[in-house]
Amino acid sequence: MSAPTTLIARDFTEFRAAVSQSFVPLDVSAGGDGFRGRIRSSAADEVQVSEVTASPHVVERTPALIARGERRYYKLSLVLAGTSLLVQDDREAILRPGDVALYDTHRPYSLVFEEDFRTLVVMFPQRLIDLPAELVGRLTAVRMSGKEGVGNVVVPFLAQLGGNLDQLAGPAGARLAHSAIDLLATLVATELDLAHTDPHHELMRRIRAHIDANLPSADLSPARIAAEHFISTRHLHGLFQEQGTTVAGWIRTRRLEHCRRDLLDPVHAGRPVAAIASRWGFVDAAHFSRVFKSAFGRSPSDLRRELTVSVR
Repeated sequence: MSAPTTLIARDFTEFRAAVSQSFVPLDVSAGGDGFRGRIRSSAADEVQVSEVTASPHVVERTPALIARGERRYYKLSLVLAGTSLLVQDDREAILRPGDVALYDTHRPYSLVFEEDFRTLVVMFPQRLIDLPAELVGRLTAVRMSGKEGVGNVVVPFLAQLGGNLDQLAGPAGARLAHSAIDLLATLVATELDLAHTDPHHELMRRIRAHIDANLPSADLSPARIAAEHFISTRHLHGLFQEQGTTVAGWIRTRRLEHCRRDLLDPVHAGRPVAAIASRWGFVDAAHFSRVFKSAFGRSPSDLRRELTVSVR
């Protein structure tokens, strides 16, 4: 958790530096004098929420910048005032107030603002969203309305979060961040359900839901999952391979993510690490510690110590 920061740019040079400092390295160009910009940001558990207010400009994420090897993030823009054009993966989305769109920092994109604007940007590691990257990639640079359906629930929450960035720095920060990501995942999943009638898509949706509901079970296995859905184990492995992952890898990733969330949650501060691991299906504490450190770059105990320091 980090306290909110505000970067006020008095000219374009300052704003260009502030953009790359606040997000990922970007090429920023603008025309005209009198440029003004402001970026207010706060973050919790690797989820950064920023409100950007600025004069017209263009932002580009180029292959050369991507090659520097930064971690993979998704960014979601919610337009609050003005309009913008998002281009990625040969798709274009014109966004107006109340619209949202997702984009991937690991692939080239551009954002064009032709008038003064205000937008909310949520940036988070791709692993936080509980959908395969191959599926999420179908929705980059696709306009999603915040005025109807699930969007009418998600957008007001995000707008309120953007107006109360100090809350991300408080004890409830991690829970608010997780709620935001869960809502975004629900919005994306809903849009995918509306756009695809492929029977495989529906089957995979049910399989992923089944896995999440049974993560605490130590005997959750491909054979059991396949039997529950009346398909062969080979067919199950093929479905996951189509989406760039494996059954075992997906189960492990989901379990680790739930463990990480619990370790960062003050509600579970008094619960032993081994108990949290066991809660999500890791029966061997030493094995859990190894795979956790491999996935997140630090041990479960180190992550918990960071939580203890942050809430003092």
